Amino acid sequence: MRVWINGQVLSDPRSPAVPVTDHGLTVGDAVFEAVKVVGGQPFALQRHLDRLERSAAGLGLRGLDVDDVRRGVAAVLDGEPMELGRLRITVTGGNAPLGSGRGDDPLTVIVVAAPMDPAPETTAVVTVPWPRNERGALAGLKTTSYAENVVALAAARERGASEAVFANLAGHLCEGTGTNVFYVVDGELRTPTLASGCLAGVTRALVLEWFGATEVDEPMEVAARADEIFLVSTTRDVQGVHRWDDRELPAPGPVTRRAAAAWREREAELLGLDR
Repeated sequence: MRVWINGQVLSDPRSPAVPVTDHGLTVGDAVFEAVKVVGGQPFALQRHLDRLERSAAGLGLRGLDVDDVRRGVAAVLDGEPMELGRLRITVTGGNAPLGSGRGDDPLTVIVVAAPMDPAPETTAVVTVPWPRNERGALAGLKTTSYAENVVALAAARERGASEAVFANLAGHLCEGTGTNVFYVVDGELRTPTLASGCLAGVTRALVLEWFGATEVDEPMEVAARADEIFLVSTTRDVQGVHRWDDRELPAPGPVTRRAAAAWREREAELLGLDR
């Protein structure tokens, strides 16, 4: 693991790095991005940085320097190439008084790089009873306020699944804890709209551009009865779903296979520090 924080590379990634009063630590006042690394190169970095800026603005974090983040990315990728890995870029409200109010200190910016294993070709998902709030203040922002996801993912793993899927307050399919969901009904590939409250996933956007799908908000039951289902995310790319709750599905199905093939054909276009 390689760590860069506020302009410095840590010699020991486990050493203390932020004060105990950092607002990201005390109240989760922070945004982040996870970026795939392939052959030592970040994938779709500019798209992730654009979303990082949108999330920071939505949370009210001012003073983010994207060029500084790029320097951090270059620093943690320097050296022996990482064949497959993940970058974690985190921007917090910085040192602040205890409580919800922010202080006047600069933002804390952290970039971490670590190897990761390839995702399996297919996986199992479960529905959890807690809804996403598509009208909430954080809807659509990639913040570090992930406790709800931690609880949901733990519930999924207790049932032998790797992902938990949420409906929103309207009862429509929304998203997974860290994934967007695509599903096939009568031969048509569909995925929830951003109005559902789901995150505007970078992988989601690329699948829409490179392969195509209909964006529509439908009751959870429609997706659960779909002929095919797949998840997309930075760490999964296009991953078929072979079980949703207690229902077994053929996976990867023909549409999933074609979407995954389209992904593999285009992925190299977005590798590099300037992409």
